[in-house]
This record gives sequence, C-alpha cells and structure tokens, in this order.
Amino acid sequence: MSQKFPKLFFILLAILFALNLFQASVTELIFDEAYYWYYAQNMAWGYFDHPSMVALLIKISSFFFDGELGVRFMSAVLSAGTYMLLWSLIDNPKKREYVVHFFLLVFSFTLLNAYGFLTLPDTSLLFFTALFLWLYKRFLVDPSIWITLLLGVVMAALMYSKYHAVLVILFVFLSNYKLIFNKKAWLAVILALVCYIPHFIWLYQNDFVSITFHLYERPNQAYSFDQFTLGYFLNLIAIIGLLFFWIYRAFFKFKPQDKFSKALVYLVYGVLIFFFISSFNRRVQAQWAIVISIPLVIIAFEHLLQNAKSRKWMYRIGIVSLVLLMYARAWLIYYPLFPMKYETHGNKEWASDLKSKSGNVPVIFENSYRRAPMYEFYAGVPAISLNNYMYRKNQYSIDDSEERVRGEKVLYVSKYKKSGVISYINLDSTVFFGNYIDNFQSYRKLKCIVEKQDEGLGYSLKVYNPYPFDVPLEQLKYTVSYSNKHKQVKQMLSLKVKSTLPQSTLLKSKDTMYYNFELPLSKMEKPSYFRIGISENDLPPGLNGQPIKIE
Repeated sequence: MSQKFPKLFFILLAILFALNLFQASVTELIFDEAYYWYYAQNMAWGYFDHPSMVALLIKISSFFFDGELGVRFMSAVLSAGTYMLLWSLIDNPKKREYVVHFFLLVFSFTLLNAYGFLTLPDTSLLFFTALFLWLYKRFLVDPSIWITLLLGVVMAALMYSKYHAVLVILFVFLSNYKLIFNKKAWLAVILALVCYIPHFIWLYQNDFVSITFHLYERPNQAYSFDQFTLGYFLNLIAIIGLLFFWIYRAFFKFKPQDKFSKALVYLVYGVLIFFFISSFNRRVQAQWAIVISIPLVIIAFEHLLQNAKSRKWMYRIGIVSLVLLMYARAWLIYYPLFPMKYETHGNKEWASDLKSKSGNVPVIFENSYRRAPMYEFYAGVPAISLNNYMYRKNQYSIDDSEERVRGEKVLYVSKYKKSGVISYINLDSTVFFGNYIDNFQSYRKLKCIVEKQDEGLGYSLKVYNPYPFDVPLEQLKYTVSYSNKHKQVKQMLSLKVKSTLPQSTLLKSKDTMYYNFELPLSKMEKPSYFRIGISENDLPPGLNGQPIKIE
C-alpha cells in the first residue's frame, strides 16, 4: 500500500479527516440532515423521498457519537475513502510527485468538499460511484468471480443511496455495449437486483409512493430559461468551484484511450445531457449532477500531470479556493463572518426558545418536514409535520407519526396564522404562532379514490380507512382543491358528497364508504387538476386523494 499511497498522502488525508470531524461536530445541522436523522429513528428499507442508505449512515454514526457528529461521522469516513479511491483510479506514475496538487484539486470541488462533513444521500452516492468505477476498472482487466460479486453489491449500494444512481450504472454500461454478451456482467446485474429486492418490496407495500411522487405529484412551475436551463448551467459551475474553467477544459480536450476512460466520458456526457433535457421541464437542483465530480477529478488530474502550464494555474487557483472554502466552513459555524444566515445558523436558538415557551408538549408544525425534525433533534421533544392541501406529501405522510401525538395535548405551530398563545422567530425572521390543542386527532391517512361516473358529469368517491380504529364521520368535512397545469394549488372549496349507502356514524377500520359528488364551480380560469381532501376537526384539509386531471 505504501507504493500506491505515499506517506504525504496519508498525512494530508489524516489532516482532512480531522478537519471534517471537527467541522461535523461544531456545525449545526441543515434541514435536510435533520429530516434524514428522522428517517434513522425508524429504520426501514425505504423512505418517502429516498432509499435507505442515508438513514443507515446516520444510524451507524449514532452508535459512535451523540449530537451532530452522531449524524455525520460516517460522512467523514466515506469522504476519506473517496479520496483513496480517486487516487487509486489514476495510473500515471508521476502522481506521486503531485500529492498536494491532488488534494487541492479534490478539495476545490464545492460539493465534494461539503459532503465530507454533511450527511445527505449524495454523500454515499459519491463514495459508491468511485468504488463502482474502481471495481469496473478491475473487472475490465480480470473479471474474476469476486470482482463480479462485489460489483453487483456496489451497484445495489449505489441504488440504495439515490435513485439517480441508475444513471451511473446505465452510462458506464452503454460505454461498453459488449457487456450485453458478458455472462459475468449479467451476474453482477442480477445480484444487484436481488440485493435491491427489499426496497422493491417496500415500494410495493407503500403503493410505490416515491416513484409516484417524483414522476407525477411533485409541484412544478412554468418554464423559465433563466431559472431552469440557465440555472442548470450555473449549477454545473457551482458544483465544481473556482477551478471550473480548467476542469471542464481538461474534460473537453480529453481523448479516451481505453474502455475505462471511455466510461468516464460517457458518464459525464450522459449525466450532463440527461439533466440538460430535464431542465426544459423542471428546475434541476445542483446536487443532481454531482456524480460527474468523480470522473472529472480523474480526468482533470491526468491533464494536470501532463500539462505544466495548466498545472501551475490549477495549483494557484486551488490555493485561492482552499482559502475561500476554509473561510466558508468557518462561516457555517459562526455567521458574523459573512452578512447572511444559512441553515446551520440559529437552529439551537429557535428550538430552545420554542421549548422554553411550550415546555415538553409535543409540537405539530404545519407543512414543514424541515422544521419538525430540526426541533425534535435539538429540543428532544416529539414533533411532526402535518401536511395539508397547500403543501406536499413527505415521510410524515406515510409513517406512524400521527400515532405519536394522537390524543395528546399538542402545540400546533403555523407561519400562516396571524396570532397565537405562543410565538417564535425563525432564522429568516419569519414569525410563527402556536396554539394548543388538548386532544389532538387527525386522520391524514384516510384514502380518497375518485372515479369518473359513466353517466352524467359527476364522480364517485371511495373513502378507505386504513387505521386500526373506527373514525367518527361527524369529524370529517370534504374539500376540493384546484391546481394549474404545474400542480400549483390556486383555490380550495368545500365539497358536498352524497352517500350511496345507508347513513352511518362511523367509518369502520379497514372499511370503505361510498359517495357521489359533482365538482363545484371554480373561480380559476381553466383549472387543470383537482384533488379531494378531508378536513378533520376543523384542521386544514389533507392530501387524501391523488391529483386528478380535469378533462
């Protein structure tokens, strides 16, 4: 190993690892991390937004540490592993002379840097992408049974990290079409699918909720070149950092010499083109294309080794990037260093303020899967997000979070209220008001199934009760919300339903009620979708039905 990894490499890696551990332990969580921490409190083979790898990393971290480091420890470990894999993927013997250049290059990649201490689905996606390429490179030389089996397991790990991982696997395989006739390649794919069976089962048991949401239910907005396509190109600069010009220049000048280098090129172009096309339909988030960082590091470092002029400029800019990113890291901890607050600032403060005013009463946050887990993490008090027709579904929509607070005295917190018995100010100076509910009861899992009637203009409505208890019908009111073609809700109206069965006072457990209804006239001009909701005990209506396209 000493031949592959110079002593200086391990010294710099140890310094980086220590830096990431320190950063992880003293930087407050960002909202997504708190949400994934909530995942990890109830381990499963899948979650509403993502597969389960991010929850597993947090659960492992919690075995070793408490607090923020108990969320992020494994991120620092995987980051160190990613550096080692990237170094191993570069064959040029001259690399031993430029260890410092290598660290400056990788450290300058903005999101590679951030995921060294933040725990997000992309953290493991980056590591397993590097490991997948490392194994694939060996598979091309010696497709032994052990390399084949490891390749299959790592492909599954990629898919457990994030659904976008399918692009990594797809474009690498497209770069070498002869793999179609390779029995061992098929063995790796089959093994990966077998390892992924638990998640397939989870998806089936949960009505493929993740796929349905990402493909059909996610709200969008009208196309804007500036926000969508131009924003996508700006993101491609942002994920690289100050060295973007030299790194992309190195890539576009790169000529693949073998099947592995061809795979690197296919991976970068494939991801770039895929999300470029996606940018005409929806806003592409910066981290969606993060996997290109792995092949770009390899290609850029090879270019650096072979070109003295580029090496000089990349080294100089790398030093500047190091200084700026270290300052940014310090700002994440101490916001006065820059006149702007970020998600890592003030969470302990507002959580402590709210707890001091409400005590240990469970808190229900209206429409906020971000604030609920953040409050629970820092206050140590049960908290859930109650999602209504103006929001979107999330993990709180499908798990047993309601049962944690059912029948309890709770504090219902909303930023939409204009007054309350309690108030607190959030990071962005938004004022939230809270009111107590003595006996909280909600039925957000009641399922509304709408079908168009054969005759007339009306619809039929089935209301299914999945709960292990009966639901009093007198507590329920029906609503309809109208949305535009981008599924943005613009109006909500009361809905009159007519029962097709003899009147009852209860909706029995695991039973279904049958109704008919006609859509009330909307003030919207040509609404595109409607959705049925149920308001229980005068709470804002939930997301009980699916968006239905208006013919």
